[in-house]
Amino acid sequence: MLNISGLKEGIVLDHIQAGKSLDIYYHLGLDKLECQVAIIKNAKSNKMGRKDIIKIEGDLTSLDLDVLGYIDHNITVNIIQDNRIVEKKTLKLPKKITNVIHCKNPRCITSIEQELPDVFCLSDEKTETYRCLYCEEKYGK
Repeated sequence: MLNISGLKEGIVLDHIQAGKSLDIYYHLGLDKLECQVAIIKNAKSNKMGRKDIIKIEGDLTSLDLDVLGYIDHNITVNIIQDNRIVEKKTLKLPKKITNVIHCKNPRCITSIEQELPDVFCLSDEKTETYRCLYCEEKYGK
């Protein structure tokens, strides 16, 4: 059995859909940080069958939970301090996301003005559909 030691201080992202952990790793910019990161892929789960888990060591108060909520709002965020879970956060679909997805409309202002951020607003929670703030282009999962 694989054994990855616990964290003294950090964050554990649990209940990640199997195979999504590397997307999350890059979207959160974990590849640019100087902290230890453990990615566990295809772990057995009674609830999900298979799941991924990411353990991140250190104080990460700058973690963008909106990015996580957009990627998969079923992820559980466990805050670890002194080797114990001190807080569990549940995610929801963010109302607005910035620079996570990019507008595909070639006539959108973001295609011309490169310095403008790509901003999408949640337009339909049931279908998880977002629309570009500038041109209303639809983006669904």
